[in-house]
Amino acid sequence: MSNVLTVKHLSKSYNSLSGEVLAVNDVSFSVKEGEMLAIIGTSGCGKSTILNVIAGLDKDYSGKILFKEKTKVSYMLQDDTLFPWLTVMENASLGLKVQNKLTLDNIKYVKYLLKKYGLGDFIDKKVSSLSGGMRQRVALIRTIATKPDLVLLDEPFSALDYQTRLKVSNDIYKILKEEGITGIMVTHDIGEAATIASKVIVMTKRPSRIKNIYEMKYENDLDEPLEKRKSPLFNHYYDMLWSDIDESKW
Repeated sequence: MSNVLTVKHLSKSYNSLSGEVLAVNDVSFSVKEGEMLAIIGTSGCGKSTILNVIAGLDKDYSGKILFKEKTKVSYMLQDDTLFPWLTVMENASLGLKVQNKLTLDNIKYVKYLLKKYGLGDFIDKKVSSLSGGMRQRVALIRTIATKPDLVLLDEPFSALDYQTRLKVSNDIYKILKEEGITGIMVTHDIGEAATIASKVIVMTKRPSRIKNIYEMKYENDLDEPLEKRKSPLFNHYYDMLWSDIDESKW
C-alpha cells in the first residue's frame, strides 16, 4: 500500500520569555493507507504539536509534510465539541454544513452512519441526553462524514472513565477500519496505543524526537482492541512501550 502521509525532518520551535524553545526535533515518519499509527510519550513532548502541523493549524515549522494526492484530512479533538442545543443529526452533519456540502446524498450518508453505529434511535434527540461514549461516536461520525482519507485523533478518550473508554476505543477502531480510513492517534494511554494501533511511535522528552517505532503484531484471529488485551502479546507490548517511555523521561 502507498503512503497517505510522509513527514520529513519536522522541527518546531516556540518563543518564550527565556528565548526560543525547540519542541520537536527532526521528526520523520510515514503512514500507509489503512494504517492506524499511535504517537505516545510523556506530557509536553510535542505529540499534539505534530498533529497540529499535519492538520495545517500550525504553519510555522521546518521540514516537509507530504500527502498523497487529493488526500482529505479531518481532526477529532480531545473535547467532543458537540453543541448541546443541537440534535444528534445536526451535530453529526455540522462539518458538512460548514463546508457547504450538506447535499441530500451526504445527509443520507450521515443517517446511514448513525444507524450503522447504534445511534439511529437518537437522530432527533439533543446530544445533551447522550452518554459520554455515545457523544464520542457522534463526534467521530461528524469527523468522518466529510469522507476523509486521514483522521487525526488527539487524546479522543481522555474525558471518559476507564470502562467507557475501553468500549468506545473499541467502537472507534471498528468504525475507522470498516470505513477504510487511515488514522493517527495521540494518546498517553499505553494500552490504547498497543491495541488500537498497528504501529506505535515513542517520543522522547523535549526537544522531542522519535526514540523508537514499533509494529504491533498479534495473533491472526485477533482484531478488535478488547480481544487483543487478552493476548499474552499485549502484556509484552505494554511492558516494552512503558519501559521505553520511562527511559525517555531522563
